Amino acid sequence: MATSPTRPVFLLLVVFVLLGAVGYRSLTSTSSAADTGPVGDGELPDGTSVYDDTHAGVTELDPDLLRALRRAARAAVDDDVDVVVNSGWRSRSYQQRLLDEAVATYGSREEAARWVSTPDSSPHVSGDAVDIGPARAAAWLGTYGAQFGLCRIYDNEPWHFELRPKAVDDGCPPRYADPTHDPRNR
Repeated sequence: MATSPTRPVFLLLVVFVLLGAVGYRSLTSTSSAADTGPVGDGELPDGTSVYDDTHAGVTELDPDLLRALRRAARAAVDDDVDVVVNSGWRSRSYQQRLLDEAVATYGSREEAARWVSTPDSSPHVSGDAVDIGPARAAAWLGTYGAQFGLCRIYDNEPWHFELRPKAVDDGCPPRYADPTHDPRNR
């Protein structure tokens, strides 16, 4: 009995669809190949999971911060909140690029400093800070983060969290208005 010509055509069509999907994902991805594994600048694609183990923006976070963040993310699921990492560890060059972009956006280094720290003072460069999204997740973490030692640091950045282990017992310390009021940035 001869094989129907529709079967090979169907299989070929499936292969093309799969290859097309992989190619499309590669072309539309916002991540760079240089940011896989323990190297890269820290830039993350949208929707990066707190459980990601391929992007330096997550893998280079302080291990205690990452553990606390993952514990919090597991708890947030009970409230139907999905916590993602918008930004975590950053290379010095990536931090400088963000600062340069902020100066261009805000018109001066002084105004940009309210939003972006220098590579020498940013806790992102040392892996000690994480920016959370979406807004609902940042709000959830702002409410419950102290239980995990995660605290908002700046009033003007509701997405920015750092590890403060004493917060588990004592609550989070008072926030700074913005990074220009943080003594680490002076």
